[in-house]
Amino acid sequence: MKNILLWVTLLAFLACKQDPQQQIDEVLSAEVQTFLDEYTSKFQELYYESALAEWDANTKIVEGDDTNAKRVEAANGAYADFTGSTANIEKTRAFLEKRDQLPIVQQRQLDAILYAAANNPETVADLVKERITAENAQNEALFGFTFKVDGAEVSPSTIDQILRESSDETTRLKHWEASKEVGVGLKDGLEQLRDLRNQTVQGLGYDDYFSYQVSDYGMEREELTALMDKMVAEVWPLYRELHTWARYTLAEKYGTDVPEFLPAHWLPNRWGQDWSALVEVEGLDLDGALKDKDPEWIVKQGEEFFVGLGFDPLPASFYEKSSMYPLPPGADYKKNNHASAWHMNLENDLRCLMSVEANADYYETVHHELGHIYYYQAYTNPDVPPLLRGGANRGYHEAVGSMLGLAAMQKPFLQARGLIPEDAQTDETQTLLKEALNYIVFLPWSGGVMTQFENDLYAEDLSKDAFNQKWWALKKKYQGIVPPSDRGENFNDAASKTHINNDAAQYYDYAISYILLFQFHDHVAKNILGQDPRATNYLNNKEVGTFLYDLLKDGANVDWPAHLKANTGSEMTAKPMLDYFAPLMDYLKTENEGRTHTLPNSF
Repeated sequence: MKNILLWVTLLAFLACKQDPQQQIDEVLSAEVQTFLDEYTSKFQELYYESALAEWDANTKIVEGDDTNAKRVEAANGAYADFTGSTANIEKTRAFLEKRDQLPIVQQRQLDAILYAAANNPETVADLVKERITAENAQNEALFGFTFKVDGAEVSPSTIDQILRESSDETTRLKHWEASKEVGVGLKDGLEQLRDLRNQTVQGLGYDDYFSYQVSDYGMEREELTALMDKMVAEVWPLYRELHTWARYTLAEKYGTDVPEFLPAHWLPNRWGQDWSALVEVEGLDLDGALKDKDPEWIVKQGEEFFVGLGFDPLPASFYEKSSMYPLPPGADYKKNNHASAWHMNLENDLRCLMSVEANADYYETVHHELGHIYYYQAYTNPDVPPLLRGGANRGYHEAVGSMLGLAAMQKPFLQARGLIPEDAQTDETQTLLKEALNYIVFLPWSGGVMTQFENDLYAEDLSKDAFNQKWWALKKKYQGIVPPSDRGENFNDAASKTHINNDAAQYYDYAISYILLFQFHDHVAKNILGQDPRATNYLNNKEVGTFLYDLLKDGANVDWPAHLKANTGSEMTAKPMLDYFAPLMDYLKTENEGRTHTLPNSF
């Protein structure tokens, strides 16, 4: 579970290589191992208690009932006290002074312990306790919010459906505005959390919370933001054509003049991060094929996909303990509807939190989330200590999930699954356009808007009185999106995005993951399947399964750049992504001939 459990912060490690001439101090190593074993045992116990409390708080939200909130506060407090204890910090630092005399796997675990301690240092225990209370209150306000349109309650799913499907601009505007109301009551909480998060990590020498999170990649924040801008610049020529195409296409749809920038409520996503619903590919009606299916059938399809690759079936406890379907009408409680995968105890308690419905979006989402689950299973093995049971870097998990989601939506795969006819005729250019409206459009949002907003929020101490102004300035700069009307500082539209509140300063992980997913997929397509990366079929291919398992099984017990090169043959590069969408550029230039581009030629 990326967005809630604190263990994600344990993935830090130094990109070092063991010198073959290095002399390991066996006595010291034995002493370190005793410490690591004792630490890990207590860590897992507290981690599980925290996960169980968080699970209940996310799956049963009862207005006015603070039972779960108190349990979360107590469990996370105990976890924080242990991971941030001065004794653990001092002992770890002392061992790391002799790091060259230790095996790399021990070095990595010690680095992970020290990195985690910075999130909860005992030296500022009162701040840590206050932050836990504030984070819990923010989550309660976020997930317990009641969305309303014209005074009537609406679900987030209904809002999303309206934005995907409705052609009535007035209806769209009402639902878009309703989706942003949740941010209003989160503004003071976000300011408080920013200050508490910064002050907490400053207790162990970090400049700010954004810099702390970025350091997990072995980078300074200026390097990270420059890398994100470089990624945006690389896709900008194609994004610029997509933006122009969307302005003219939507203006025609709504019967109005072509705007200079895209009004936010015109787009089929609350944040403008995915425009793929603007295109329906004829002959690829997955929604129609799934409409009579049971949601559980969708989940089983995902499991069968992985089993066909050679992975083990999911344990029975996965189905018994997960919360995968929408609440029944009239339920007297709410749940978090944001899809997520949870590794509850860093062992075999695996769960998903979703609200699966029988549609194409959830077909992809199920394959994505089960990608996380099977990643957990792969690195839960004796060669990977619990403290290193995470992705090779934080972007890996999302890359793997997104790659499998992409693979599950490609035409040959769907044909092999019997979800579209064998003789289905589809427009490959429209298919590519639909994919680009997801994957290309996502990068200026993730690597641009979200990354830069949180950099400004944490590292530049952005004033609460400028939250909304900054948010919409970034939306215009990176996405060419503007609000339908003035959005003053009485609003807090950034906080309508879950991650701003409870997965702070890490959204660039998703941008990195999109680069990696195309790199992984390109390798599978060309070097294993011998297929066009735009039309693959992974189904029942054990060689693909072997590649995936080898990619996943080492968890964070690797030097990730070397691991990536060893498995794919190259360092991290956007080239496979750009190559994948290269054929689309000529089509868009033809479509946009004679049209006015309002984004600059280059970023």
